[in-house]
Amino acid sequence: MRLSTRQQHRVLPGVTGTARVERRTRALLPRLRPGDIAVLDHSALDRATAQRLVDAGVAAVVNASPMVSGRYPNLGPEVLLAAGVPMLDGIGSTALAAVPDGGAVRLDAGTLLEDGDAEGARVLASGRPVDAEVLAEELTRARQGLVTQLETFTHNSAAFLRSEQDLLLNGVGVPRPATPIAGRTVVVVADGPDVAAALDRLRPYLREQEPVIVAVGRSADVVRERGRRVDVVVVDAAEPDGVPSARTLKAARDVVVRAGRGAGGKEAIDSLDRLGVRSLRIETDATAEDAALVVADAAEAALVIGVGLDASLEEFLDRERSGLASTYLTRLKLGARLVDAAAVPYLYSGRVRPHHLLLVMLAGLVALAVAVGVTPVGQEWADQLSETLRGLLP
Repeated sequence: MRLSTRQQHRVLPGVTGTARVERRTRALLPRLRPGDIAVLDHSALDRATAQRLVDAGVAAVVNASPMVSGRYPNLGPEVLLAAGVPMLDGIGSTALAAVPDGGAVRLDAGTLLEDGDAEGARVLASGRPVDAEVLAEELTRARQGLVTQLETFTHNSAAFLRSEQDLLLNGVGVPRPATPIAGRTVVVVADGPDVAAALDRLRPYLREQEPVIVAVGRSADVVRERGRRVDVVVVDAAEPDGVPSARTLKAARDVVVRAGRGAGGKEAIDSLDRLGVRSLRIETDATAEDAALVVADAAEAALVIGVGLDASLEEFLDRERSGLASTYLTRLKLGARLVDAAAVPYLYSGRVRPHHLLLVMLAGLVALAVAVGVTPVGQEWADQLSETLRGLLP
């Protein structure tokens, strides 16, 4: 008997897409296209990486490692869950190697299969589906591991301060940009998931106060798209995919390359030279956004406003690396001069402009005219004015 069209083209359960396989998340992200299924090995997925997966339009995420490691409540899985991206974790490194890169696959509950006939589809990997209930349980357990993580953090802070004390405390090795910064307000924009919305909220402040803008990585493009010029761009030599567009780099007055201790950053500097962009170099194991804060501090900025910088304890811990010392110590160095952008709208109500005063004067004159008009003298003036106007009209 001949099968019906509906039987022949039965819709299979789950999510289908092209598998993009890469152990290193940093190498995987530039390869992703909308509808792909990202297959990676990333323990304790952080928020920034998860947001980039969402922005890439992935159909699902398959992780060889646990989405939540248990060391601390990382924020990445919640981002994927809120975006409706299915997650599968714990498939293991052996199964990850068995998934064909570029092959058509289907994710159905806890199984990753070759996309094809339902009965003959080969199982590529099995793991745990991460839904809202599973994630809530994992995060609850992870919060109990914060004490251990903070003890490690304290040890790392002491070690980092010993290696970076000349740079952090004395400014040794910090480049001096051509942009005038001393005594001015500096807005440091990090490459975060909510940067665009934060800049929109700061628009009145940026327009009226015209602060120095220091942007890290691709956030410089976001700033330029909103009609603002970036004065200083800080790029990370270790993240070539995070470099902003050539147009943004050429428009900036200064470009600073952050290179790790002993790394040199020669490739990044040579790449900028080929674009005709002269760059400064800062050699430190701090992150690029922390390097931007160090540059602003060494240049004697009066106030530093952070856009997209980590502000809470969970955000500090939600990083790809375990050493959070540079983030903590850099902010400690700036002290009260560092203000989060979220506080600015509450502290700044805008500049009083001449047309504001003119409107107040006009309102006062109108009120005065009305008050005089109800008096006998005012009525007499009104009658005389009316007769004069009638005499002028033909």
